[in-house]
Amino acid sequence: MASQPAVIDDVRSLMGRDGRRGAQKTVVDARQRLTSSSGTRADFDFELMQDYAQSRINAALPIAIIVMLLSAISSLWVPVPFSALWAGMVILSLLITTMIARRFRDSEPARFNARQWTTTFVAGETLHGIAWSMLALFTVASANETLSPLLFAMVLVSVAANAVASHTLPPATLVATLPATVTVSGSLILMGGTLNYTLAAVVICGEVFFVYLARQLRGTVLETISHQAEKDTLISELEEARHMSDEARRHAEQANIAKSQFLATMSHELRTPLNAIIGFSEVLKSELLGAHQVPQYKEYAGDIHASGQHLLNLINELLDLSRIEAGKYELNEEAISVVDIAADCRRMMELRAKAKGIELVFSAGENLPKLWGDERAIRQVVLNLLSNAIKFTPQHGRIVLVVQRSADGGQMISVKDNGPGIPEEEIATVLSSFGQGSLAHKTAEQGAGLGLPIVQKIMELHQGRFDLFSKLRFGTEVIATFPRARVMDALAPVMPKRARLEIYSAAG
Repeated sequence: MASQPAVIDDVRSLMGRDGRRGAQKTVVDARQRLTSSSGTRADFDFELMQDYAQSRINAALPIAIIVMLLSAISSLWVPVPFSALWAGMVILSLLITTMIARRFRDSEPARFNARQWTTTFVAGETLHGIAWSMLALFTVASANETLSPLLFAMVLVSVAANAVASHTLPPATLVATLPATVTVSGSLILMGGTLNYTLAAVVICGEVFFVYLARQLRGTVLETISHQAEKDTLISELEEARHMSDEARRHAEQANIAKSQFLATMSHELRTPLNAIIGFSEVLKSELLGAHQVPQYKEYAGDIHASGQHLLNLINELLDLSRIEAGKYELNEEAISVVDIAADCRRMMELRAKAKGIELVFSAGENLPKLWGDERAIRQVVLNLLSNAIKFTPQHGRIVLVVQRSADGGQMISVKDNGPGIPEEEIATVLSSFGQGSLAHKTAEQGAGLGLPIVQKIMELHQGRFDLFSKLRFGTEVIATFPRARVMDALAPVMPKRARLEIYSAAG
């Protein structure tokens, strides 16, 4: 059997954010029920009483009409003064409950006191219920034996009307219906006879049924209010989350602008000393001012020169990426030959490939038309793709550079190697800014992880597409595809109208 601390740890481990939120909601609900006067939630009391007040106001006129009709009908069995007196008492008590309901509706919600208003409503409904219970006096005013069906019908109408009108306030429902039920059923029992006993039993059953029905209606209203409160809470949380998201986005935009401004400001300060370091280290490495007395100085100068070049390339990549993200990377577009650019890049990278014993193969389609684009940006795309391939392809490997038409009529640049490949779960990381796969951490030629993201951004600026396909132990292929709209296909010559007519007549 597991120990108690172990069980507690398991429970805590299962409780995430939703669990904590659910527990917090349960505590809040319990606190609301303890402070509520109706046993629900304190913030639902006002809604329920507001619904009760509105129901009483809306039902006032229909109930008054029903009372006058019942009074007119009862005058056939009882003296008119008794029926008129009963009707006047009921309508007066109905007017009092309606005035209380109107006063509640016009009161300020901020000063709402649930217990005080509940007591006021119950007092008004008690007066109203006593007025209805005066039906029992009809038996005193008239000795007609056929009076019992009239009392039975009138008390059922009373119980039904008052139960429906006060269903959201159970104490009010009880005091509004019970007095008439007790007095009328008691009168029927005193009158004696099987019929009267049966009618009294039906009246009591009717009281139970309509009180139960009122509670069911109240439960429906309470559920509606609860759903509305949950919806309002959800909308509030969504609104708060949206505000937080907007605030976070503003902070991110401000941080991005600050980063771009910092890089733009520091570019000159960083490049100036770097150019001096690279230039003087190249002088020392080439021994232009004389041979070094210590041979290691030449090696150190070479290391300084290589490090300076690496740092300068890194700064250039950072500046390019920041300009692209800030929307300030402008394309100087013109008609260019992708084949010529790829051939130049291949010659530039061939020395690096030969140093590692890598075979660099170049293939181009025949009669490829020119492309409308930025020559410097496209050259950077090809250099980045070739540099990455050479960096991660092992010695004596093979890299194939291909420029050809794409399936949709555009032009594509493909670089394929037979290196170790990239795990599928790392492809998204490799394509993100500063993202590096596990292979990059193992090789000595580590970069900043900006080459492929820059290629992606440049292709997006050219309305193109960049795809990376890789499989472990089978190599990697990257494809940069330019849209057909940028391909400058040659147009057919425009022939004069007369020449066209001559061709058509000859063919005819």
